[in-house]
Amino acid sequence: MNAYDFFLFFSVCETEKRYCLLCNPENGLQERKNWVSAWESLAETQVRGAAGSRRGVEGCFQTSPWAPTRVWTDQVPGWRPELKKEMRLEIAEAVNMEKQPQNKRRGLAPREVPPAVGLLLIMALMNTLLYLCLDHFFIAPRQSIVDPRHCPYGHFRIGQMKNCSPWLSCEELRTEVRQLKRVGEGAVKRVFLSEWKEHKVALSRLTSLEMKDDFLHGLQMLKSLQGAHVVTLLGYCEDDNTILTEYHPLGSLSNLEETLNLSKYQNVNTWQHRLQLAMDYVSIINYLHHSPMGTRVMCDSNDLPKTLSQYLLTSNFSILANDLDALPLVNHSSGTLVKCGHRELHGDFVAPEQLWPYGEDMPFRDNLMPSYDEKIDIWKIPDISSFLLGHIEGSDMVRFHLFDIHKACKSQTPSERPTAQDVLETYQKVLDTLRDAVMSQAREML
Repeated sequence: MNAYDFFLFFSVCETEKRYCLLCNPENGLQERKNWVSAWESLAETQVRGAAGSRRGVEGCFQTSPWAPTRVWTDQVPGWRPELKKEMRLEIAEAVNMEKQPQNKRRGLAPREVPPAVGLLLIMALMNTLLYLCLDHFFIAPRQSIVDPRHCPYGHFRIGQMKNCSPWLSCEELRTEVRQLKRVGEGAVKRVFLSEWKEHKVALSRLTSLEMKDDFLHGLQMLKSLQGAHVVTLLGYCEDDNTILTEYHPLGSLSNLEETLNLSKYQNVNTWQHRLQLAMDYVSIINYLHHSPMGTRVMCDSNDLPKTLSQYLLTSNFSILANDLDALPLVNHSSGTLVKCGHRELHGDFVAPEQLWPYGEDMPFRDNLMPSYDEKIDIWKIPDISSFLLGHIEGSDMVRFHLFDIHKACKSQTPSERPTAQDVLETYQKVLDTLRDAVMSQAREML
């Protein structure tokens, strides 16, 4: 029996004979805690040492495993007076630690959540947040567009303007608009970045008087087709051959790849946003084919770069028609068709009916060239859309789903091609289908 075991034996026997059965050191610390807990209501025992009462000790010896042996503290190996205090502290600390959870259960403190339950709650919260963000991830909502149609005809509103302002007059254009630098030039106009009342604007000037008819035609189309699909007209002056429109810093649609390669636009360089751009383009074509000015054909579209230069890329990544200098009218009722220009066209980009039909043996003559209708715009949709979709992850998947409608657009017979509205509806169905499929796969992975 070591000093620790003897102390337990000796302390209990001094106080109460019936606790002696718990003196057995083989019962372990747990049993010792038990009798200490039951004993704590009694007066604290004062060990009287070797000169203490022999009656209690002897009584305990008679029921203990060591009876009738007589053992005194000075006979225990390793015993020292300080050992008693150390043992008491050790037992008291063990008992207090065991009783703390019981004390907590008696109080008002909430129960501790098991780790497994906490983990499940966290996962459920994460799933909920992910579901709420899936739509935003796959088709991010665009910033609100100030629609000039909200203003009366002949008025405009741009930027943070609260009220609509009348189109600027010649005098206002001369005195209030400050020309900064040239940012573009075409056959008909030169375009200058300018400033009006702290707003960045685009000021277009006629390049030469020979092109004035085209210039005035473009101005008339801008005035008549103002809406969500066309750049906002701010003012004009026919006397000075100037037109003022809203400025879009990303420039023409031909800058799309260069723009999306910038790090700050990587978040919109996805097949979802690119397909939405293609839908914007088809929406513009559909609008021109059903415009307030009748069925209009985008004739400045004889090759891909020229076509892209007719449109602007806005800061919220939508597309606007900008150059409307060549929008001839088709009227099927009266048999009025169009011809885009007066020279021979070549290549696969233009529709078959735009090519000289009489072979190389007969020189091109404009008066012999057959006219055509708005279905030439439909022929070009697959090529424009392919450019807009680019070559990123998911774009080939979109092309696969658009294969049938694009094949129909490329029909050699113009009347067999779908309308722009048909194409737009198919694009929307493909977008919805692919978005739902991707979102479903994302949920299954959780």
